Amino acid sequence: MKRPRKRASSVAVIDIGSNSVRLVVYEAMARSLVTIFNEKALCGLGREVQSTGLLAPDAVAKALTSLRRFRALCRIQKVGRVYAIATAACRDASNGPDFIAKAERICGVPIEILSGPREAKLSALGVVSGIHDPDGIVGDLGGGSLELIDVHGNRVRGGVTLPLGSLALQDLSHKSLKRAGRIVRNDLIDVAQLKAGRGRTFYAVGGTWRALARIHIVQSGYPLRVMHGYSIPAADALDFARRLRRLVAANMLANIEIVADARRPLLTYAALVLEHIIQVAKPKTIVFSTFGVREGLLYEMLPQPERTRDGLICAAQTLNGLLSRSARHAEELIGWTDRLIRVVKLRETDEDRRLRHAACLLSDIGWRVHPDHRGEETLSLITNGNFGSISHQGRAFVALSVFYRYAGLSEENEPPALVRELVLPAMDERARVLGAAFRVAHLISAARTGVLPATHFRSRGRKLMLVFEHQMVDLVADRVGSRFKQLARLIGRSGSIVRR
Repeated sequence: MKRPRKRASSVAVIDIGSNSVRLVVYEAMARSLVTIFNEKALCGLGREVQSTGLLAPDAVAKALTSLRRFRALCRIQKVGRVYAIATAACRDASNGPDFIAKAERICGVPIEILSGPREAKLSALGVVSGIHDPDGIVGDLGGGSLELIDVHGNRVRGGVTLPLGSLALQDLSHKSLKRAGRIVRNDLIDVAQLKAGRGRTFYAVGGTWRALARIHIVQSGYPLRVMHGYSIPAADALDFARRLRRLVAANMLANIEIVADARRPLLTYAALVLEHIIQVAKPKTIVFSTFGVREGLLYEMLPQPERTRDGLICAAQTLNGLLSRSARHAEELIGWTDRLIRVVKLRETDEDRRLRHAACLLSDIGWRVHPDHRGEETLSLITNGNFGSISHQGRAFVALSVFYRYAGLSEENEPPALVRELVLPAMDERARVLGAAFRVAHLISAARTGVLPATHFRSRGRKLMLVFEHQMVDLVADRVGSRFKQLARLIGRSGSIVRR
């Protein structure tokens, strides 16, 4: 008798930053990380380090109290492995070693004090783990420092660290925005890492920059509330950063509820740094990443073959295994749609193909929902899913494909206009074709394995045929034929069923 496979143990990262102290627990050490617990305490360890050289006593006390809670949380959650890191404030403060010694006794694990270059590298690896095929400059803005590093694919280059974190900048400038502007301009003007950013992407990492993105999403009426992968043209981001500084100066954001109270005073410094980065680096696009140092730390520990896997496909495979009726059927559906694409000679880029494969893996995840609501529920689940390695446009395409599979293609069951606006018309048409293919495949197979491999596609002129092998001919019915004809029409063909 085969023994049940042992469940992988969870893993946690305690991140002692200059502004926040955070505990994140992940379901397992994997290519696609799944967060099962996330808590932070805004302690402000680094708020006086630049002026006094010390971690403030009240901030130390608050941080140690938070660490005691985090250790207790790890115990009651039976976390398998705990890793702890500390960043700029702890490495720069003269009383940092004493604080770390106390923190290690509480946490029960060694705490790695990250050097500036090491922090930059882990930030870049976090972006590699959460952004598909990145190309640009990673900027990680913390409370105590700003790390800048070049990334291309899975390759990262040497990074630099600067004392331009939001708390550090507030401290250095004595809360004078004019003085802060001079400090930022002088520190960034000759940074080689920024000079290589022209026309590329700038990946913004860090909680205060995420707060900027959250404000922009709300003010612009953007349809998704997903921070990761949120993209703004650099020119728009520059205008927004300047406008935000004016609003903060006029105290017009004092009551904004989407940003924590402790972060609001730091927004203007984060906006100031972003403004000068755009002016110096001249990137094309700003992309916000929720994947950073913590995710980079765990990504670095993965075996090389695991690091090279596609993060989106890994996430889709996990959801497929948890929510679909048959995980193997989804894999067969990938092969089935591969054959369809090949026979009808539809053009696909590598990105188109990976999105289609992800949609196949997610095409049956809504089966437990009431039939009247499967389309809208899966649309929401996919567009708002907590996974990376996919753009917002890609999320919308995959979600629309599965929506059309459940809701059908009639005008009465159109998806929300705001979601459709995230994709180009050609992508929406491709999602409709894929949704129509899913409707055929799931109807003939009932999501069971062994059926789809016994059906084949043939093309003759403008005619597309679906061929059933002898053992499967009893599955042919009028409903199957009508759905296949609908699929063929979307591709610009006539369709027919053939019994072998």
